[in-house]
Amino acid sequence: MKTQTLEADSMWLEFNGRKVLQSIYLKMETGRVTGLLGRNGTGKSSLLRMIFGTLRGQNQSVRLNGRYISHPYFEKGLVRYLPQSPFAPKDLEVRQLCSMYQVSFAEMINYFPELKGYENEPVRNLSGGKTRLFETLLILLSPVQFVLLDEPFTHISPVMVESLSKVILDKKKEKGILVSDHSYKNVLNLSDDTYLIVPIGRSLLLKNPESELRSLGYTS
Repeated sequence: MKTQTLEADSMWLEFNGRKVLQSIYLKMETGRVTGLLGRNGTGKSSLLRMIFGTLRGQNQSVRLNGRYISHPYFEKGLVRYLPQSPFAPKDLEVRQLCSMYQVSFAEMINYFPELKGYENEPVRNLSGGKTRLFETLLILLSPVQFVLLDEPFTHISPVMVESLSKVILDKKKEKGILVSDHSYKNVLNLSDDTYLIVPIGRSLLLKNPESELRSLGYTS
């Protein structure tokens, strides 16, 4: 399978005159996991929304194999995005959402047997942790080339984090995956490439993530 490349270039975002992102560049490729790190308020979530196409900045360019795409989320089979906040309608049943996202519930329970029995349940009947897991799997298992995961490990147990990490590594064989999470160690364990957004709103591609994060004061 030919490698597909999704690039975000010249991403510039300001709010009320405050520069949040300045000339950000980030590249994703199928077959690789891209990690995105940065302190709170550095614009990680905004960058993911800009890449997805639901947030417009002062300037931005998203390209698939060099071809400019104005609204990536409109491109069939291109990209899905997991936001930080819950997004699944509480009144819809699990099976309905699986159908909407073209995801096999059988594949879900193959990875996570603990979801068995919830197929005909409305989302409101899932616990907070299971809801987050279900939403993450909806995005991750979707038939698209790229997925953007914003805080996928929030509200789920350490055991689930370990299992979900295995799914991410399995699915990267067929798609490009971007992971942003406050649990930087989990991100580093998964990532083939790691970007850090520094407080001035620029991105750095880290060559030696552990040592560079320490020298930049991101970790102790």
